Amino acid sequence: METVLVLLFIGLALIGVPVAYALCLSVSFVLVYYMDLPQVLILNTMFSGIDSFSFMAVPFFMLAGAFMSAGGVTKRLVGVAQAMVGSFTGGLAQAVAVAGMFFAAISGSSAATTAAIGSTMVGEMERKGYRRELATGIVAASGTVGIVIPPSITFVVYGVIANVSIGDLFMGGVLPGLLMGLAMCGMGWYIAKKEGIPPEGNFSIVKLFLTLKEAFWALMTPVIIIGGIYGGIFTPTEAAAVAAVYGIVVGLFIYRELKLADFPEIVFKAVIGSTLIMFLVGAAKAFGWLMTNLQIPHHVGAAVVSLTTSPVMFMMIMNVLLLVLGTLVNASAAVVILTPIFLPVAESLGIDPLYFGVIMVVNLAIGCITPPVGLDLFVASAITKVPLEKVMKATLPYLFALIGVLLFITLVPSISTFLPNALH
Repeated sequence: METVLVLLFIGLALIGVPVAYALCLSVSFVLVYYMDLPQVLILNTMFSGIDSFSFMAVPFFMLAGAFMSAGGVTKRLVGVAQAMVGSFTGGLAQAVAVAGMFFAAISGSSAATTAAIGSTMVGEMERKGYRRELATGIVAASGTVGIVIPPSITFVVYGVIANVSIGDLFMGGVLPGLLMGLAMCGMGWYIAKKEGIPPEGNFSIVKLFLTLKEAFWALMTPVIIIGGIYGGIFTPTEAAAVAAVYGIVVGLFIYRELKLADFPEIVFKAVIGSTLIMFLVGAAKAFGWLMTNLQIPHHVGAAVVSLTTSPVMFMMIMNVLLLVLGTLVNASAAVVILTPIFLPVAESLGIDPLYFGVIMVVNLAIGCITPPVGLDLFVASAITKVPLEKVMKATLPYLFALIGVLLFITLVPSISTFLPNALH
């Protein structure tokens, strides 16, 4: 049964069946043909998997990102990024990476970050001498920090599944996310140097001050979210609701670019996005429930421990596994499927669950630009109309840089745990 369950899911996913359907169909087949159990168990397990107060943060963070984007926040964040690094060699490429970090602190989604930055920056980069595929490559890579820098929808999912503080996970993602952004800035500088793209103008402290002043209300979003959580003012779920309301206030009354007529479309898109994530999480929960009943986590854990009892080697094995799976499975679904399998093994080896969660999410973030099925590759390709194979080629330098960061934070766990520990 165990082999049939896993192979059926892998086979369905490889032939293009949506991951949520592949998960449900696999569970359904085993329940009917091997266990003679009613199908209603799948629905009950799916519902119980998402029946959590913490999961309400998902639609609220999606709404917050959508309201901020429609309300003129994105272009102001891009303006700050350009004022900060735009005058350096590869400045526009670096500005995309910095803008990605800024928008990640609002959206909580890699695809949303890629879409927001791509629709704003690609045309400008082309006008300044960047080939369209190069511009598309950095845009796709910039989205990876969307699920690492808080607030992160994937961290919310992991926190609920692993029973780890979501606030601590948010803070645990800050330094790894910044390192990812800096690595992409460095790669942008290198590529611009190699392509012979000259720097743009001179750095101006006055211009930076003016752009910071204009973007002040946008930049306050992560301060309100993280400050409110650690200040004990509200929970992460309540923080998500506050962020959504704040996005409406900023867009309607401060920047005045958000219109009431925009609300139906924004809410509809957020509902669709939230529904997809909830369905994935519910399906993955049903799959995980059946795996647990078939003792697959126990067998996998025993197999891993038989290979190595070294925490470092275990994390390296996890890196390889997660990088591969990140190309095939949605990050939230991967977290729900894999956490019950590998977290007990990690804890038995003395690995901090918070550190394990950060490494898991960073891996899955990098998977968003890992060929052949990285989500951000498709989003960037759709925005810029650059063929997918050219986008893959353009992102490879950034992929190598991000893998370097992954290895560094894997070998130095304190990068992930320093801020959460310092704030307690």
